[in-house]
Amino acid sequence: MKDRDSNSKLVYSTEFGKMCPGCGKQSVRCKCQKKKNNIPKGDGKVRVERSTKGRKGKGVSLISGLSIESAELKRLAKKLKQKCGTGGTVKNGVIEIQGDHRDFLVQELNELGYKAKKAGG
Repeated sequence: MKDRDSNSKLVYSTEFGKMCPGCGKQSVRCKCQKKKNNIPKGDGKVRVERSTKGRKGKGVSLISGLSIESAELKRLAKKLKQKCGTGGTVKNGVIEIQGDHRDFLVQELNELGYKAKKAGG
């Protein structure tokens, strides 16, 4: 058997599946690369826009550019949904509020200390 090159690492095993190249354990049991809250890096400008794409014509207000942790983002989304009296969600660091509430959301975000502006048409 040939000696393994010191630079080569096991990345997949037919017995265990995907392997972590850092520690050599299964990816699901890997401790060396703990998933951190990836805070999206924005340019400091919070944008509020309206979108209907992929929603069968139903409009939602999208709030993007917030560079805060996901737990704080969810708290903010909950507060804004309650103020608007509608539903919504948080997806990929973007808050989605059902309906067209752009003007109200920009006003609320500015009162909370974020530099929000209306984006799009």
